[in-house]
Amino acid sequence: MSSLSAPPANVLRFRAPRSLAAPGLDQRGFMDAVYAAGSLPVAADDRSTKVMATRLTIFGFVVIDEVQADGSARRLRASEAFQASGTRPWRVSKPSHRGEPKRAGMPDVRPGLRLAHSI
Repeated sequence: MSSLSAPPANVLRFRAPRSLAAPGLDQRGFMDAVYAAGSLPVAADDRSTKVMATRLTIFGFVVIDEVQADGSARRLRASEAFQASGTRPWRVSKPSHRGEPKRAGMPDVRPGLRLAHSI
């Protein structure tokens, strides 16, 4: 006697891995593309890429410039990028770390700086 039973209900289906042909679909691929090119333009209506770039900006991996109507660029803070409208294109670049304000948690590495040790 053969019995055909339904598949068990506790089996989970995993999504197929993402294609390597589209590197811009994940944050790591996008960040690698920005670092390789130096900067990448993002279309005004490309919401998913803007959200990804905003996440990377929060952690300081990239910087975002909003391209104005006259062609000039305005640097966006992470909070501004999160609230920015989709009417203007962006340019996403790797951070220069020169002239940028010191972020919390980053040590001051100026030459000649002496640390006072308490005994």
